[in-house]
Amino acid sequence: MASERTPNDALAQVIALTGMTNHALAQAVQRVGAENGDELQTNKSTVTHWVRYGVKPSGSAGRYLAEALSRRLGRTVTLGEIGLIEPTHDLLDWRTDTLSALADLGRTDTVDMDRRRALGTAAYSLAGLALPGSSWWDRMAEQGNRRRAGRAVVGRGDLDAVRDMAALFSTMDQRHGGGHARTAVVQYLVGEVSTYLNGTFTDDQVRRGMYSTASELAYLSGWMAFDNGDHPAAQKQFTVAVKLAAEADDAAMAAHVIRAMAHQANDLGHSRPALALAAASVDGKRYTEASPRERALLGVVHARALAATGQPKAATHALLHAENDLAAAREGDEEPSRVFFFQEASLAHETALALRDIGDLPGAEQHLQRSVRTRKATSFKRTHAVTLGHLGGIQARQHRIEEACATWAAALDAMDGVRSGRTRQAATDMRTALSPLRQRGIPQIADIDRRAAAYLAATA
Repeated sequence: MASERTPNDALAQVIALTGMTNHALAQAVQRVGAENGDELQTNKSTVTHWVRYGVKPSGSAGRYLAEALSRRLGRTVTLGEIGLIEPTHDLLDWRTDTLSALADLGRTDTVDMDRRRALGTAAYSLAGLALPGSSWWDRMAEQGNRRRAGRAVVGRGDLDAVRDMAALFSTMDQRHGGGHARTAVVQYLVGEVSTYLNGTFTDDQVRRGMYSTASELAYLSGWMAFDNGDHPAAQKQFTVAVKLAAEADDAAMAAHVIRAMAHQANDLGHSRPALALAAASVDGKRYTEASPRERALLGVVHARALAATGQPKAATHALLHAENDLAAAREGDEEPSRVFFFQEASLAHETALALRDIGDLPGAEQHLQRSVRTRKATSFKRTHAVTLGHLGGIQARQHRIEEACATWAAALDAMDGVRSGRTRQAATDMRTALSPLRQRGIPQIADIDRRAAAYLAATA
């Protein structure tokens, strides 16, 4: 019986430090769960049972509980500190060996999202966004030079083949969304590419190139997970990508991943951590060693983070800087293939979102129109659909519903064949914006609502 259970005094003590009621804590845990795509039924009675009777939280609820407490106290609260069982290994630990973390990544990512939640292995962590200090980066670069080589001889041809595969997967992601082929990316990374990383390299340039390209693949698998709404998996994969880039001593590649982490944090509403990450991505040689096109990408995400934290002047300055960087990119420049997608349309899209966040709706609409006009829609279907979704939303906010419906119709056309959490969010936003107007009997509204609902059902 419940009364015979042992109270969880450790949890009670930590809750007392927060000053939260059981009801407030339950709500905080629900918010963390929702952020991770997990709709919990946690309430104050649930928390009471955890504390008074020592009932163990089911599934990932324990991790969500620790994360909620961490955010309240402003420090990391471990599972062990609140009387729960610690995991045997944590991919978010920067001390974990890179290749061991890569192997674990393969084991955890092959488990589907629902099962990871049931096993208690899924939680997006704000503590995991804190980057290690400068000594860690120096140590990782030295470690890359000292790694013992395996029997397989890895040469320039192997590196070229892996780069070609990374480019292929990236092109597929841009066209069809993160819901397609992510498992294939992870399997290729932890299988064939991992064998190369453990091999004997013909020279250090090949070694660094292989680690950088492995970082790009880990980043891509994380980006696909982020795009598909699997935020805990994305965070873990981004962490591994940073480690691989650090062992390659590739500051620009590390910046690319850190920028993605900032983008994810910002989208999830964590504007302050997002700004810290975005600022780190444009710091020192991470920015100076990047190509002009990549500098523009880093800069516009930094601008978005500044806008989200209520710094319009700084955001505007960063946007102008990013525009200048992209203008400096020239056809034929030597630049990494990972930035092939970032062109005028991408800059306009991100600029529009920053302007939206500082309240400039006309400016945001102008840049979204520019993005739609300049993008190669067939090559970048996912982003084109998302851009149209944002554009319709801006038009609706300015009370131009018929125009918004026409834009959303084009967005839904572009979503055909795309599986992406961001396109699903765009469809959800359409339905939310139209909800107060459904009873007016306007055919365009009914049509968009029906089509958006059908898309959500088909891609669930």
